[in-house]
Amino acid sequence: MSIRQIVPVTAAIMLAATGLANARPDTRTMSCGQLRQLIQSHRAVVLTTGPNTYDRYVRQFGNECDWPEVPMSAYVPTLDGHCPVYRCEEPVANFPN
Repeated sequence: MSIRQIVPVTAAIMLAATGLANARPDTRTMSCGQLRQLIQSHRAVVLTTGPNTYDRYVRQFGNECDWPEVPMSAYVPTLDGHCPVYRCEEPVANFPN
């Protein structure tokens, strides 16, 4: 194989690998059960939730959040409606008396 053949092949492989590395699972293409299993198996995952939105979602019980953040309830769109999940947020400090 000559250098003229190697360069385009190498460039194509690098471009394909870069595109796959940036891909995020889309919550709108999964059922709620599939989504929750994905989060449980990976402990934390960045998910696409809309055309221009994404966020990091975590298991409810674990240490995936950086202090002082804790897992807080959130809902994301899925094939079968809105699915309850958790994302890291700072807890509310001022509870009403």
